[in-house]
Amino acid sequence: MTLTKILLPEDELPTRWYNVLHDLPTPPPPVLHPGTLQPVGPDDLAPLFPMDLILQEVSQEQYIDIPGEVLDVYRLWRPSPLYRAHRLEKALDTPARIYYKYEGVSPAGSHKPNTAVPQAYYNAKSGVRKLTTETGAGQWGTALAFACAQYGLECEVWQVRASYDQKPYRRTMMEVFGATVHPSPSDLTEAGRKILSENPDSPGSLGIAISEAVEMAVQAPDVHYALGSVLNHVLLHQTIIGEEALIQLAMVGETPDILVGCTGGGSNFGGLAFPFLREKWAGRMAPVIRAVEPEACPSLTQGTYAYDFGDTLGMTPLMKMHTLGHDFVPDPIHAGGLRYHGMSPLISHLYETGEIEAIAKPQSECFAAGVLFARAEGIVPAPEPTHALAAAIEEALRCKESGEEKVILTALCGHGHLDLAAYDAYLGGTMTDRAWDDAELQASVAQALGRLPTV
Repeated sequence: MTLTKILLPEDELPTRWYNVLHDLPTPPPPVLHPGTLQPVGPDDLAPLFPMDLILQEVSQEQYIDIPGEVLDVYRLWRPSPLYRAHRLEKALDTPARIYYKYEGVSPAGSHKPNTAVPQAYYNAKSGVRKLTTETGAGQWGTALAFACAQYGLECEVWQVRASYDQKPYRRTMMEVFGATVHPSPSDLTEAGRKILSENPDSPGSLGIAISEAVEMAVQAPDVHYALGSVLNHVLLHQTIIGEEALIQLAMVGETPDILVGCTGGGSNFGGLAFPFLREKWAGRMAPVIRAVEPEACPSLTQGTYAYDFGDTLGMTPLMKMHTLGHDFVPDPIHAGGLRYHGMSPLISHLYETGEIEAIAKPQSECFAAGVLFARAEGIVPAPEPTHALAAAIEEALRCKESGEEKVILTALCGHGHLDLAAYDAYLGGTMTDRAWDDAELQASVAQALGRLPTV
């Protein structure tokens, strides 16, 4: 019998995160202090993060043990299932074998609790009372609200206005878990008021929401900030995905020929890909590893590799990353979790050194892939992973032409149960694409890149 679900027993849950920094062929550029332009030290980050997370951010250790208190919460949904997409393969009439690691089984419905739980744990351990954060589509805000509830922390979330309006039930879910949610830009912060004075109808951006959350966090010693992607410690926590997938594929005697994942800030993609990169560097397998991003916000494929701020108002350290400019406001596409101006420094470095590939997809093609996948496999995917599904389907159809029996692995990082308005727009024919060659988009990016900090 060929398995559909490859299930890892709970007692085989990995107990360590993998740190790709240990094995990088070349070290990444340092994070810089925006005032001195010198590499940041632990003291520079202390107003925002507990020391445990700061040490993980800069660690060179190959593995970091997962605390028992975090594993206890992980067991609510981990290990997550790896599926063989038999029905999608049949629908495509492809000889390729397609596997997807499904993170939608978590309490928040996405991969985000993999880092939200340890972040909340380490903050609670350090005596923090409240965490502030930003969220786009609401997946990260939901995950952090859930995680804060596990450790008795308050949670305050600034949700990008476009997503706040598009996805009201995400806000409700965050509030069910105990969070306070504000649309961003808001009139509660200097950053928000500045943006609103310039554009009262601003759709918001993740960069703006980060500015607001950071501004609130630095005002009190018992309030910290939590980020859902981009930073090294966030991608570290997500490697639980790839570590499980390696074991599950080995259980059925498979190694991937190609791995595809959607990328916004990079945590879902890095979480799946990094353990496979380790195996590739060790000579045990040789998969092509491909990041997939939206055409309306293509930081990897079209952005400039430069030092930039992680937020719009310039309150964060400077990170070397592929960026469209810290004050670029992306089109309010439905994949709100991918609407970020920059890419994780680690992902950017790997792309720059040729370790990974990247492509961009228009949202209509992605939603077509999402609908095809739902009708075949029975899971309605979140808009974000439809980008990876579109690339996986594209590869599977190439195999149909060539006759190759490639093994394709992708990350289905969340379900789309609270994104049905987006599917309604697609099915109703009202969804529009903003292509990279759009003159207005090009002008907006050029202006933002013209305001990059001088390093």
